[in-house]
Amino acid sequence: MPGANLTRIEAEERKSIIAAPIHYTVKLDLTRGAKDFGSETTITFDAKPGESSFLDLIANEVSEITLNGETLDPAEAYVDSRIELKGLKEHNEVTVKAMCQYSNTGEGLHRSVDPSDGNVYLYTQFEVPDARRVYAVFDQPDLKAVFDFSVLAAKSWIVTSNMPTSSVTDNETVTEEGTLGDHAAETTKLWVFELTPTMSSYLTAICAGPYAEWHTEYANEDGRTVPMAMYCRQALAKAFSKDVDYLFDITKKGFAFYAKTWGVPYPYAKFDQIYVPEYNAGAMENIGMVTIRDQYVFES
Repeated sequence: MPGANLTRIEAEERKSIIAAPIHYTVKLDLTRGAKDFGSETTITFDAKPGESSFLDLIANEVSEITLNGETLDPAEAYVDSRIELKGLKEHNEVTVKAMCQYSNTGEGLHRSVDPSDGNVYLYTQFEVPDARRVYAVFDQPDLKAVFDFSVLAAKSWIVTSNMPTSSVTDNETVTEEGTLGDHAAETTKLWVFELTPTMSSYLTAICAGPYAEWHTEYANEDGRTVPMAMYCRQALAKAFSKDVDYLFDITKKGFAFYAKTWGVPYPYAKFDQIYVPEYNAGAMENIGMVTIRDQYVFES
């Protein structure tokens, strides 16, 4: 059944075969129109030699699969939202190129168009089995890995992820029709993010769009300076700006309280709070970037 969830037995079997270190390089192209986006994933991982396993992926099209230098036929290897990996070695590398579909149900990479101004906003929601809607992945929480993300997006957009950006560069390519809704096409930027700590795939996250943004810093208890940010839709920016200082203050007091109470300073590289539209949940505590239902923003 396409899109069927992983069973407990399948997860246990895969966990017995696939081993750390696991490293993902994920490249997303968010300039391809209103329906689909490009997804390219390279995964290096260890495994029991001679065994077989599979990757999870829900995609409209898989154009290329390469396992340990051998090209696989997507028509044969990609069946029922899984990519079969046969004859694994001790050390492995697999690359998958695909076109995935934007969601309007809050699963995977959700695309929302603000009716008040036509702006397009994107955000991910992966808990628990929906990272596979955005990139090829061993999508179970106990197969933790490190992740390198890069995102090609419209020049006027900001892109955020679990980690700080390592570089943002202008690109001469132009967004395809529909990418920006009814707004005119524009050139693009490539956002590259720092390597994540070891983490579960469902806690990875990407947000992109012309979000309004505010920034501050926190003097962390371990001596680091932790960047903090708040984001919301442009249509909410005026109302939200009235509460930004208060929200930053409460957040910092929370950091201090938990560091004192538990003796553990905030462990991650940054802390973003991004208020997103059409959200199914109250919030999702992704590492370094919490997504929050924007109906919680006071407009009066």
